Amino acid sequence: MKTIGVFTKNFSLYYDLIKTLKKRKIPYVSLSAIDRIPSRIGVVLTSNNELHDIKSQKVIAADAYDTIDHAVDLSLQMLIGKDLYSKVFIGVDPGDQPGIAVVGDDILLQKLNVETPEKVVTVVKRILREYPAIETLIRIGHGSVVPRNRIINSLIPLEISIEIVDETKTTPSQQIGRHERDSEAAAAIALLKGDKVQKQLPLKPTKGEIRNIQERSRKLTGGKFSISEKTAVEVLEGKISLKEAVELEKNRKKPKKSHS
Repeated sequence: MKTIGVFTKNFSLYYDLIKTLKKRKIPYVSLSAIDRIPSRIGVVLTSNNELHDIKSQKVIAADAYDTIDHAVDLSLQMLIGKDLYSKVFIGVDPGDQPGIAVVGDDILLQKLNVETPEKVVTVVKRILREYPAIETLIRIGHGSVVPRNRIINSLIPLEISIEIVDETKTTPSQQIGRHERDSEAAAAIALLKGDKVQKQLPLKPTKGEIRNIQERSRKLTGGKFSISEKTAVEVLEGKISLKEAVELEKNRKKPKKSHS
């Protein structure tokens, strides 16, 4: 199989690329010149400024994408050389900062995290463009009910089959960071069969979920106070972030100045 070549005079970008490739244990070759690119190089990672200097059919401007990981994922896609997959499974680990993974024809193609449940649909639309398939299926873990249902309701208009799967046994080792755990769990979720979603789902939070948000808000304030049940419901429904909710409650609790 051919390998990835890295060429850029942008030191910061070069450092980020090498760091990511080493972390993900992806073989690469650092190119000192581009006039003669070795035949074993299948795709070249470079900067947007240097993109047109490279006379290669397969070249990616790594700094033109939202993350270095995204650029590396696309370079791996180019190396595989697939224009159409038989089956693509998109796994989602629901929560405040969902994990997402893409598995195409039994190959793990991508893992990432997004900042909010509402951003999942944007990423899924991009995945559908980048990994065309005869059959695409979205699988989402059963936990974090309200964020999960927010995600599902946003995905239904895409008219892609959605399944809710039992994610009980998908939790990875606690030794890795939370974001990586969530994307690892998403990769496991992508490979599990589940129950098909037939319609939009309710967003009514349980008392346990409300308490959990209140406890998290208390931690954010260093134990000084927790947000109200009403505000916690608004957080769970995606109307406001937890950080914004804490700031609102803090302002409400400030003593009003007297005008005597």
